[in-house]
Amino acid sequence: MNPNIPTATEIERKQLAADHANRKKRGIQRAVKDAREKITSTSGLNRAFEQELTREFAQNHLSASLALLPYTFVIAGTSLSWTRPTLAMAWLTLGIAALVVQHLISSRFLKAEVRDVDLPSWVKRLITSEIAFVTVWALLPVIVGIPHGEGMRLFLLVAVLVIGAVSTVLSHTLPSAVYGAALPLSVVIVLLTFDHQPSERWLLGGLCFTALLLFVGLANRLYSTSLENLKARAEKDELFAEVEQANARLQEATRQAEQASAAKSRFLATMSHELRTPLNAILGFSEVIKDELFGPVGNEQYKSYVQDIHRSGDHLLQLINEVLDLSRIEAGKHELVEEAIDLASTVDACCQMLEIRAKGRNLKLLTNFTAGMPRLWADERAVRQVALNLLSNAIKFTPQGSEIVVKVGWTASGGQYLSVKDNGPGIPEDEIETVLSTFGRGSQAIKNADQGSGLGLPIVKSLIELHGGAFRLRSKVREGTEAIVMFPPNRVMAAIAPVSEVPPGDPLIPTARRNRAA
Repeated sequence: MNPNIPTATEIERKQLAADHANRKKRGIQRAVKDAREKITSTSGLNRAFEQELTREFAQNHLSASLALLPYTFVIAGTSLSWTRPTLAMAWLTLGIAALVVQHLISSRFLKAEVRDVDLPSWVKRLITSEIAFVTVWALLPVIVGIPHGEGMRLFLLVAVLVIGAVSTVLSHTLPSAVYGAALPLSVVIVLLTFDHQPSERWLLGGLCFTALLLFVGLANRLYSTSLENLKARAEKDELFAEVEQANARLQEATRQAEQASAAKSRFLATMSHELRTPLNAILGFSEVIKDELFGPVGNEQYKSYVQDIHRSGDHLLQLINEVLDLSRIEAGKHELVEEAIDLASTVDACCQMLEIRAKGRNLKLLTNFTAGMPRLWADERAVRQVALNLLSNAIKFTPQGSEIVVKVGWTASGGQYLSVKDNGPGIPEDEIETVLSTFGRGSQAIKNADQGSGLGLPIVKSLIELHGGAFRLRSKVREGTEAIVMFPPNRVMAAIAPVSEVPPGDPLIPTARRNRAA
């Protein structure tokens, strides 16, 4: 074997190595891209992730501002029960101003183009606006004063803690905002719960600090979950992109393969004259020399050579004819010349043509044709070629002294069929698909070193499918093979019923016509 020709194993190994190298290259490119984005990021994350987290922060606050506005009015109105209206109005103005500023910053950030955004600056603005908003709520007891009643003091503490809970949930995508907002909340808790001497307020303050730590921990957990979701979505998008690229490459390769196959078929389909003309000349001149039409050859060895040339040329011409016929069919250039034919008569003529060959192999060619079948609308040349191919295969592979049964009859659906059955060695079930493929040959043909191109059955299958029919190959090892060709019912030409004679007095016949008939 030529050492320069790669084996299938080497080709597969090279392909796997190339795929591994491509995956490694994509991984390196991805790592370099992530490292570059992390360097330009303020939080050490991928810039795309940081951008998405910041947008989620802005969207959360933008949607929550409408709900926080009436809550601010409620708390300011409740504070009138222990403070002066001017103080309540002063704090309400600060609260609304902080809420409006935060709303405007979030809205402007979401409307800005992603490519033009200076992300670190916007992150600082959003964090500052959140800390300022929470600080305004932390200044509530300082501006309106601390109520003397324990119930109102507890109400004020709960109102501030609610804002702390809302802030940690809305700001979880930017941990710096959560930590920055926790500091003024801690101060207001101390202001509202701790006195100079231990009391029950200290227990309440400890509970509030525990709740604040719980809020911060919840925010961290939400941040981790959001980050994991972003990573999973990025990996999914990247996977989809790779799949789309692979599909595009596959479609392009398929298109190129189809174009190459079509070009090959067109080339072979147009080579009929160029290939057949010289072969016909070789066959003609060799036959003249073989038959000694212009005198004796003079040497028996030369005559033997001429017979070999004629036999080889004839075999080559048959092979070329089969290749060209199949190529024309694949290229879609084989046109059926349809006419009304008698299937039984056509098959019987093919049997008579091959009867001498069958007798030469001591084979019995038996026919069983259904009588009185109507004609079939088909291409007689194609049907003849189908019958000859099937009969030739049966004669070729049937052992001497056996029988070949040829049947023509009706199908269950009202069509017509041709069956050629032999009792030869048969075809293994796993080789049936092979012998039906182009240039496919079974193990029996290879074992017998039989001359053949492996195109007979594919041509039969293609010609029958052009007629809208079907081809079936049934075979069992050591029992024989049956090839069945089925034509559809719409190709059977049903006989037209004869026109019945109309009585002379029938009113449907015009009077002038009856007179002429009389």
